[in-house]
Amino acid sequence: MTLTLYNTLTRRQELFEPLEPGKVRMYYCGVTVYDYCHLGHARACIIWDVVRRYLQWRGYEVRFVQNFTDIDDKILNKARQEGSSMEEVAERFIQAYFEDMGRLNIKEADEYPRATHTLDGIQRLIHELEHKGYAYPAQGDVYYAVRRFPEYGKLSGRKLEDMQAGASGRVGVEDPEASKKQEANDFALWKAAKPGEPAWESSWGAGRPGWHIECSAMVRDRLGDTIDIHAGGADLIFPHHENEIAQSEAVTGKPLANYWVHNGMVTVNGEKMSKSLGNFITIRELLDRPTDPMAIRLFVLMAQYRKPIDFTQDAIAAAQNGWNTLKEGLLFGYEYGGQLGWAVREAENPPIQNPQVERFQSAVDDDFNFAGGLAVLFELAKELRKEGNLLVHQGKTETPPQVLEQQWHTLVTLAQVLGLAAKANDEAAQPSPGLSDAEIEALIQQRQSARKAKNFAESDRIRNELQAQGITLIDQAGGVTRWHRN
Repeated sequence: MTLTLYNTLTRRQELFEPLEPGKVRMYYCGVTVYDYCHLGHARACIIWDVVRRYLQWRGYEVRFVQNFTDIDDKILNKARQEGSSMEEVAERFIQAYFEDMGRLNIKEADEYPRATHTLDGIQRLIHELEHKGYAYPAQGDVYYAVRRFPEYGKLSGRKLEDMQAGASGRVGVEDPEASKKQEANDFALWKAAKPGEPAWESSWGAGRPGWHIECSAMVRDRLGDTIDIHAGGADLIFPHHENEIAQSEAVTGKPLANYWVHNGMVTVNGEKMSKSLGNFITIRELLDRPTDPMAIRLFVLMAQYRKPIDFTQDAIAAAQNGWNTLKEGLLFGYEYGGQLGWAVREAENPPIQNPQVERFQSAVDDDFNFAGGLAVLFELAKELRKEGNLLVHQGKTETPPQVLEQQWHTLVTLAQVLGLAAKANDEAAQPSPGLSDAEIEALIQQRQSARKAKNFAESDRIRNELQAQGITLIDQAGGVTRWHRN
């Protein structure tokens, strides 16, 4: 089986062939740290987390780098509002990022470069652009001359003459820098210092870098001139990623990335998420409602990653129901493995090859079709749930225990690939702090005695007492009573 993915640059699905066999260099354009992360960030981070996990499961050695933009007008505005500093705002929301992503079971990147830690690389790149004739200084600023790069627009498919300044939303309709630029579409590589703002010394005077040059420098410093995969949200295609290509490739003469991959946007009840509409939802607000983090992961993974998804209460409820099904399957081994004679050692799962794994890989190899892969997990979980019910009600399963063990290990392994976990923080996976098995058996004996004496009120009282403590009784033919913890 071969992995293919949709390349935004070529507008087609292509066979994935890394620069170096068995190794993947991947960069994800991370967040600008001026506020708490929202649903859009959650979707992007979950998607690229699972892409990375999947590549590793497929046997690739992945170096995954994700940046923080910690110099930005939005951060400075937040600092002014609070009477704090750019550094204080950035540090607070970087810490909040790690807290939120930890709750969503997002693996940490191999490295988190920051713009403020890459000033030397940024200035070096600007100097090289200036030396090659792609950049020009203007009153303390430095601009990229877009028209000097003939391939400008190749990622977004836009023609230079049709482009409008301010497409990113980061530039006002009335561009205060317009008088300094040679052409309207030129963009800032370096911005002259303004009163009261942080600034760094440079050969052009004190100032700070533009947004686009930061990522070009961080990719080059951490991963080299050309990388395998450059990921980000679809809103970054133009101008951010377009400008990254223009900056980097003008200097190196090499492709910045062989594969450009982008996730779709998130709407809320059919509308674009915004604070003005009152539908702006942060990750922590959603989790604190509370919403199960695994239901959020499932909500994201059930959709095609390049398409928009609409966040609604019904969609999250459906994802929660789906997660409940998967969770029952994932907990099967912990609840019934001992009864079936297994030695439950999840951490020691060997690599598995069977028809279910092959179907999972065949689905996900097709442009990261996680929904297709999830279908395999749901089949396994539903089968295990059915067998669990048979075990509870009839004391035996239809499927041989060794086959069930393989099915459970397969489910757990594939769930790990998708970052879906039911054990670590799930109460159902932990030993019950209530009655011991011996105490339950003793109460069942008392209930049997009460029933023989036709003291049905006492019999019902014991059943209700056990039910209140999460113990379900099942009366079977022949006067036998089975029980299980809910």
